[in-house]
Amino acid sequence: MPHRYIKKILDAKVYDLAIESPIDQAHQLSRRLDNRVLLKREDLQPVFSFKLRGAYNKIAQLTEAEKQRGIIAASAGNHAQGVAMAAAKLGIKAVIVMPATTPEIKVNSVRARGAKVVLKGDAFDEAAAHANELIEKKGYTYIHPYDDEEVIAGQGTVGMEIMWQHTGPLEAIFVPVGGGGLIAGVAAYVKYLRPHIKVIGVEPEDSACLHAALQADKRVTLPDVGLFADGVAVRQIGKLTWEICRDSVDEVITVNTDEICAAIKDVFEDTRSIAEPAGALSVAGLKKYVAREGVTGVDLMAIVSGANMNFDRLRYISERTEIGEQREAIIAVKIPERPGSFKKFIQALEKRNITEFNYRYADDQEALIFVGVQIPSGGVGRDELVESLREQGYAVMDLTDNDMAKGHIRHMVGGRVNGLGYEKVFRFEFPERPGALIKFLMSLGTRWNISMFHYRNHGAAFSQVLMGVQVKDEDLDDFRAMLNQVGFKYWEETANPAYRLFLGQS
Repeated sequence: MPHRYIKKILDAKVYDLAIESPIDQAHQLSRRLDNRVLLKREDLQPVFSFKLRGAYNKIAQLTEAEKQRGIIAASAGNHAQGVAMAAAKLGIKAVIVMPATTPEIKVNSVRARGAKVVLKGDAFDEAAAHANELIEKKGYTYIHPYDDEEVIAGQGTVGMEIMWQHTGPLEAIFVPVGGGGLIAGVAAYVKYLRPHIKVIGVEPEDSACLHAALQADKRVTLPDVGLFADGVAVRQIGKLTWEICRDSVDEVITVNTDEICAAIKDVFEDTRSIAEPAGALSVAGLKKYVAREGVTGVDLMAIVSGANMNFDRLRYISERTEIGEQREAIIAVKIPERPGSFKKFIQALEKRNITEFNYRYADDQEALIFVGVQIPSGGVGRDELVESLREQGYAVMDLTDNDMAKGHIRHMVGGRVNGLGYEKVFRFEFPERPGALIKFLMSLGTRWNISMFHYRNHGAAFSQVLMGVQVKDEDLDDFRAMLNQVGFKYWEETANPAYRLFLGQS
């Protein structure tokens, strides 16, 4: 392990600006998990994220000539704010290149800290490429968000603080992973002092670049990444961070969107603070570790890494929380279309609470209903619920794990039509910026007719769209080629059972 980082961490210049963040016990979560759950509160930093540490440590150690030329960074969020605040403190000109899809709240926050903001492209890669062009023209010094020794050392002060704040036994530290700066710094320091403590990374299932690298024993570039936890949406672990992580990280746990949403609620219930999705990753991983290992009575530490999130996203997060906590089952059920059927169905649920009920008349024979049913925490009873209803003669389909059903169908029940031919269904991620939709519609032209369109804004850089379009089978290859040329991420959902049940032709 590269021990050179220990001295760098001890000498890191972070406390001119960053605070020594507290460790709080999560009392409710501790009781539920039968372990002592501790939260390292990096969400309480002046920019509401640990990123300030690495940014300031790097910038403070630049030469005078580098400071005179100014600095530049490419970032859509927390790193941008850390660089802007550090530059303002040191009186250095800072330019931040951000994707044009960056939520306005983050753009305004960076500008308020005195940095010049340049908006370029739809995603980080385009912003980073433009930053490199400006470096060539202007001679700026690039402040990397994670793959830099001084940045890693700055983030490593989180691990240093944990070691002097918590001197008792500690089973494991759970660390969110994007490019790897935080976990590399924490692992380097913790493993040097107390190698028996597990350092466990946590990544979203759709952005797990360190998990992929550990499996392959080399750095891997993911073909694409999910955008819900945008703070860790990185396609490849850093080169320098990988050198540390491959020897010092015990494992990586991956979690899904619903589990992250449940963890955000857990943090709120214990702290009354709202972590961003990337900030709550560690708590989601900690819960999964406890469930898998069955440990009790031990101390577990989760680093709550940030709290920079648009308020609008809470609507979506709240919607997914109960499923993430495995306290809700989403099912489709057929009942007879006659008086008394709904009452009989409620009785069949045996006093389970209904959380959602969607229905619209389709014909005079059968009614198809979309139902949310409360179940005990941990998912116990979901299979029993489905089996019980089937034994009572109901046709039931479990949609709890169906993303399209949870994200779109529940808002669209009642949209069935007759006489619509050749409908194909696609789900998209659209960049949340002016002109994105018109660009798509212009590409579609007049060859294909849109038969269904459902748009959801989550207060993030990208929005979810479900679209039906009339495309003959022999034209499907041409249509897919058009979609690939437009460049928006998409999935075909024509065969999705939730669509066929609730929106397909009757």
